[in-house]
Parts: sequence; C-alpha cells; structure tokens
Amino acid sequence: LLYAKALGITVISHSEDSSLSAGGAMNEGYYSTVLGLRGIPAAAEEIMLARDCLLAEATGARLHVAHVSTAGSVSIIREAKARGARVTCEATPHHFSLTDKAVVGYNTSTKVNPPLRSEGDVEAVIEGLKDGTIEVIASDHAPHTMEAKSVEFDYAPFGISGIETMLPLVSTKLVHQGHLSWMQAITKLTAGPAKALGLVPGGIKEGSEANLTIIDPELEKPVDVKSFQSKGKNSPFAGQILKGWPVATICRGIAVVKNERL
Repeated sequence: LLYAKALGITVISHSEDSSLSAGGAMNEGYYSTVLGLRGIPAAAEEIMLARDCLLAEATGARLHVAHVSTAGSVSIIREAKARGARVTCEATPHHFSLTDKAVVGYNTSTKVNPPLRSEGDVEAVIEGLKDGTIEVIASDHAPHTMEAKSVEFDYAPFGISGIETMLPLVSTKLVHQGHLSWMQAITKLTAGPAKALGLVPGGIKEGSEANLTIIDPELEKPVDVKSFQSKGKNSPFAGQILKGWPVATICRGIAVVKNERL
C-alpha cells in the first residue's frame, strides 16, 4: 500500500482468509449443510477486508475491494469510508441477483469465489449500491470450458461467464426493480470503475472519440448461452428472461457490434 501510494496507483484486493475458506465450495449456511458441501464462511471475506481497510486508513493509500458479497463487508466499507479511508468497492451481478439457494441441484455454474451468499447478504449489497457505498459494478467474468465445469461440484473451478449478462442483469434486477436509476447504473459501470483506478472517465461530447454502447432498455429475451460470443458458456442465468440488452457497440468510432453480433 505504501509503494502504491508513492506511485499514485490503486491496490485491488480479493479479500479472502484462505485458512478459513480452504476446501470450501459454497457459502457456509443452511444450504451447504443440506447439500453436504463444505462451506466458506462470511468471516473469511470480512476478516481480510477489515484488515485491508484499516491498513488503507493508516497509510492513506487507495484501496479497491473486488466482488463484495456479504452484509458484514458492506458495513465494514461503509464505516471505513466514514472514517476517511480512501476505499472503493464493487459488486457483481451474480452477487445481487442470486442467493446460495441457487446451488441446490449442484449446478456448477453457480460455483463462484466469493460464493453466492444468503438473502440478507444480497439485500445488503443492493442497499450498498443504492446508498453509494458500492460505486462500481463489475462483471467478474471468469469463463471456463464446459468440460471443466461438467464434474462433481467440489472439483469444478470457480467462475461465471458474466460479461454478456452484466448489463441485462443490472437493468432487470436494479433499474427495473427501482433500486437504481439508469444514470446511477451507467455511472457504476463506467465512470465509477475509472475513478476507482484513478483514470479520467470518458464522456459523450461533440468531437470526442466515440466509445458507446447502444442499449434497448425494453428489449426482453431469454439468456441463450449458445449465442454467447465468449467461449465460456458457464452461466447460471441460462434460460432466464431479462429486460434491457445492449444491441450495438461503437469502439474508437468503429461499429464493432451490430444487431448483437460481433
């Protein structure tokens, strides 16, 4: 943190006490007991997060916390900010859209790190997004082959192919549910990440380079993993009907996606 401060860069933290999470496959709780899977307690995330926030406060360095998943973590970050710590953080679509109940059936597409948490944790993450404690929404895109995921739950790798469902999940679960406005949601997807990394956010203005995503906020369709451009098809949202999809992308003034195809 001290070296990063001297260089003017942000440290990104994956908060996990491996001595508490070792061997775990999902959130520690009711469903891990029912399913007979070893659980990862919320404390595994919160202990390391508390340490990092205290060190960020002590050093004055910039800290960004990746994929916040528990109510305790949201509370720790909120308190650290109130004390003046230079801490930012992010949430992922799967952590505000799914609970550990989704693991029932041993669908390995629900195996992520940090794991899907309880309903109370999901509510706390959404509240953190609403009150500004969480400034960033990140896809946490972690594609895997179907072969790697088509094994027993304990042996499957952690990760969701999340890049192509990120925007429609934000739209469906946050904007259309009334938790965030479109402007708030877009800010957390664009300017929020840039500011967390100490970068200058882009903008839409005459004469500037066109880096734009065109969104149809009313477009409804099911998630079809077979149509994913990513080679990773591992998504727990397969078949779900979501509302609000990107339909075109312009990168550096060139249309790179048209009619939802590269």
